[in-house]
Amino acid sequence: MKKFVSMILALVLTMVFASSAFAASVPTIGIAQYGEHASLDNCREGFLQGLTDAGLTEGKDYEIVYQNAGFDDAIATQIAQGFSAQNVAIMCAIATPCATACFAAAEDKDIPVIFTAITDPVQAHLDEGNITGTSDKLPVEAQLDLIRKLQPEAKTIGILYTTSEPNSVSAIAEYKEKAGDYGFEIVDIGVTAQSEVTQATDTLIGKKVDCISNLTDNNVVGVLPSILEKTDEAGIPVYGSEVEQVKLGCVASAGIDYFELGRQTGAMAAKVLTGEASAYDMDYETISEYGIYVNYDALTAKGIELPADVAEKAIDALAE
Repeated sequence: MKKFVSMILALVLTMVFASSAFAASVPTIGIAQYGEHASLDNCREGFLQGLTDAGLTEGKDYEIVYQNAGFDDAIATQIAQGFSAQNVAIMCAIATPCATACFAAAEDKDIPVIFTAITDPVQAHLDEGNITGTSDKLPVEAQLDLIRKLQPEAKTIGILYTTSEPNSVSAIAEYKEKAGDYGFEIVDIGVTAQSEVTQATDTLIGKKVDCISNLTDNNVVGVLPSILEKTDEAGIPVYGSEVEQVKLGCVASAGIDYFELGRQTGAMAAKVLTGEASAYDMDYETISEYGIYVNYDALTAKGIELPADVAEKAIDALAE
């Protein structure tokens, strides 16, 4: 009996070690996402599709460990440090706080970091080292042109942003630089945490802005339904920065496709994973194409009509 038990134990241990050896042979990709909202979710889904498009198969060529920081910088740091402790093959960082945390945690072990959904990698100091990825830089001039065409009499554009997010600081600077060319004044209010956004919305509404334009600011986008509830009551149109925000109730957007952004990122990660390229040698990439997305229900509710030249190019966000 003892001999039989010993044989069973030996067999179990052999299976465990064999399983561990197999797991160790499959490189792990750690995905750190700053928070849950549709844009960042689309980035993640696109990233996985990019790996598949490159001919890689999950479970065979790589394993995925996914962690969500819940819009908490401290948790983003913990996630990054956890990935470093696990010696993952690659860290995929979605949004700037996760990218900066991953880069800091990966540096000592020289783990490559592939980021996505970062407006200005240079401003965030993520343009040098074992790091690369994709930028979601806003087509600011296209957005200003769209607002001018939809609201010919508008004078002020309100913008909410997180003061500690390099993406938003960079975008605000560009908006202020170019707004005058389209006859606008920017009224901006900075917040330090997501909990401050709805109160800042009330302040912005109180300043009688003609409309609000969103950035790709994670703290702001994370509570967009609450913002829209307040602006709808005040009759103030809100312009999104991409299609998912328009689906939620923004009137329109000149924005990029975040699934495609993620897919482009996944293609870059596949090159690093297979040894075809190094993150050191690949410059970050930016999607230059954008679409004009509209929410016809929201436009009607705000009494806004699409000019013919905009209507010709407009994509119905609710039909996507």
